[in-house]
Amino acid sequence: MIKARIRDFIITKDDWIFAVADYFHPEGVRCVLRYVPDENGERQLNGVNYRKYDFDVAFDFMRNNRPEWVQDVHVVPEDQVKVILHPSDPISELIKKDERVKAVYEVLHAAGIPIEKMGVTGSFLPGLQNDMSDVDFVVYGKDWFNARDVIAVAKAKGGFIEDIDEDMWRRIYNKRIPEISFEEFVLHEKRKGNRGMVGGTYFDLLFVRDWDQISLPISRGEDIGTAKIEAMVTDAELAFDNPSIYNIDHDEIDHVLSYTHTYAGQALKGELIEAQGVVEQVGDIKRLVVGTSREPKGEWIRSLTLLDL
Repeated sequence: MIKARIRDFIITKDDWIFAVADYFHPEGVRCVLRYVPDENGERQLNGVNYRKYDFDVAFDFMRNNRPEWVQDVHVVPEDQVKVILHPSDPISELIKKDERVKAVYEVLHAAGIPIEKMGVTGSFLPGLQNDMSDVDFVVYGKDWFNARDVIAVAKAKGGFIEDIDEDMWRRIYNKRIPEISFEEFVLHEKRKGNRGMVGGTYFDLLFVRDWDQISLPISRGEDIGTAKIEAMVTDAELAFDNPSIYNIDHDEIDHVLSYTHTYAGQALKGELIEAQGVVEQVGDIKRLVVGTSREPKGEWIRSLTLLDL
């Protein structure tokens, strides 16, 4: 069985490039198509033009070309995988070539985070970035929390690493179209501390589990309706993962999962949350799932403690 984590990429024998979307791959690599060779594509790798596909267009492409690979994500048979790309692989070269990646690396390195716990994903990983590409910087495991705090200090000092201004927050909000107000969105996002600007480029500090944090897969559940709940968060260690996991104290719901990046890190341990989503029955337990579509409507997580409601 192929060993791959979220934020890894795979390249198939057709030279299609997918972003890995899960830690577990029982029937093939669970991923989402990102880039396909296309003579009219605007990106180039090793002399080949590539076209980038957004989420919905990628599913349309797959339904037309590999319908048997389409489930809730794209499931690529292991025998079709040519290469696995790990975010930690290109970091040593990127810090020599890209001032933005170098700046983030140097701040984290100075704080004692080892280079093997860092990586860069997104278009940088296969080498398809351009001048407009965001920097998707990965930190593995518990080092991520130290990295976030260090980046916060760097943003407060100003310089090459900066905080996000209101215009950029508006762009992010309008891209995600969440079910909370702009003011609430920004309040939650600023508290998270995992976004910023580096050299005028937007960057994300992305969490990926360390290998010793990966235990059992998240089982699929049966959709039994929708609910809005209030509950106390009892554990948020994996709140920045994908899916985000919030263990809660609630009479009926065991935990909340969020499959949308908007609600990653939305609440801390000990906070009261309001969450609305789809209720799933998994064995003897029920859970609330937020982010059942790319831009979920009628689904959200809010920290009532943060909002002081």
